[in-house]
Amino acid sequence: MSQSSLNRRLIQIFGMLLGVSVAIWVLRGFAILTFIPGGIILLLLLGAIAIGLISYAQRTWWRL
Repeated sequence: MSQSSLNRRLIQIFGMLLGVSVAIWVLRGFAILTFIPGGIILLLLLGAIAIGLISYAQRTWWRL
């Protein structure tokens, strides 16, 4: 995988994780998805942050 395609894939995964976690958080706030524990939402948000940091590091520091 080239650097740009890997970074594009990481950004897509970041966007999906962030979007899903925010959507679940909002739906849980409206009492629609009350059965999902807060820890799952926290893990999704932490995963999005981690993927975002890896994408940033891959773009700026790592040279493949």
